[in-house]
Amino acid sequence: MKVDIDKVFPIDGPSSNAWTFLQDIPGVAGCMPGAEITEKVDDSNYVGKVKVKVGPATMAFNGKIELQNIDAEKREMTMQGKGQDTKGSSSATMDLTASVRETANGKCEVVGVATITVTGKMASLGGRMMNSVADQILNQFGANFVNNVLAMGEGEVAKEAAVKAAEQPKELNGLAFAWGLIVTFFKNLFGGKK
Repeated sequence: MKVDIDKVFPIDGPSSNAWTFLQDIPGVAGCMPGAEITEKVDDSNYVGKVKVKVGPATMAFNGKIELQNIDAEKREMTMQGKGQDTKGSSSATMDLTASVRETANGKCEVVGVATITVTGKMASLGGRMMNSVADQILNQFGANFVNNVLAMGEGEVAKEAAVKAAEQPKELNGLAFAWGLIVTFFKNLFGGKK
């Protein structure tokens, strides 16, 4: 099953900071609660893991990230991540293009375009459910990414963002996922928009 996702994260800070942070693969991986880089193979290849806890149940994935292209002039990078859950019942591949764009008044935005392909038990969730899960994951990731970039600045905003970045959850928040999925289900059921 394939899911296509486009996300834009506005940042009230300079594009140079966002571009610098985007190239920090371990730092970016750390923006996803429960994810970490465990080994840097070389400048383009990394090994990592992700752990998701929903109530008493825990799912763990081992994977690899390959940086396929970095275009400093366009401030754009493409990468591919592949993962297999530790029980071998599901796998996922994500092809991602991420770029930093300047906006007005010294602000910027990070744009991510991804295609996620899942197989096994995860694929049995269905397209609508997978879109909702991916949306919840990326919203948590985006908030953490923005806080890390803002923390690179100066002043009170940077201090507050640094505190938020340091306090980000160490695991993916399964209860927030469940609540987000319930809200999305009822919005779709009654004709509302996401």
